Amino acid sequence: MPRRFHNAEELFPPATFIKRALAIIYDGLISIAVLLVTSWIYTMIAGSLTGWDRYEQMAEAGQISGDPGLTFVLFLVLYLFFAYFWTRIGQTLGMQVWRVRIENLDGTSVSWTQSLIRYVTAAAVVFVTLLASHYIGAITLLITIPAIIALFLPINGLSITDRMSDSVVIQVPREPKKK
Repeated sequence: MPRRFHNAEELFPPATFIKRALAIIYDGLISIAVLLVTSWIYTMIAGSLTGWDRYEQMAEAGQISGDPGLTFVLFLVLYLFFAYFWTRIGQTLGMQVWRVRIENLDGTSVSWTQSLIRYVTAAAVVFVTLLASHYIGAITLLITIPAIIALFLPINGLSITDRMSDSVVIQVPREPKKK
């Protein structure tokens, strides 16, 4: 059941690009920590199942450098991290700091499906730009940076991820100070 953040009649202004970008940077740092811990756990499990001597030989031979299992696990864990926060409270830790929230237009929390659409849309744009930079070279930075900025740049209050997931990122008003 979706959580109601406010009445549907209340309208909050959309989050500015600067606030979105700062929240993304903050969450990016947290994501790195989540991915490092996940990679460590995955390596411990894979090493235990394979046998540490065999795993070390495979690592030295370069056989585990492009492990699709690890890639899938990292992609899944990062989705679960973001979707958990978006569906529960509408905010990741970085979004809480910069007082922005993802919600539906009626003031309710987004669903897991909407979270998946937001996540996959952002991941697809980043993946394609990184793929282009790998095959074409550094000149693609002229395309890559604007593409990633366009992904989160709100036009008429909605970014590409907002439009694709039928949700909005709003600025959360300050709580009134209690006397």
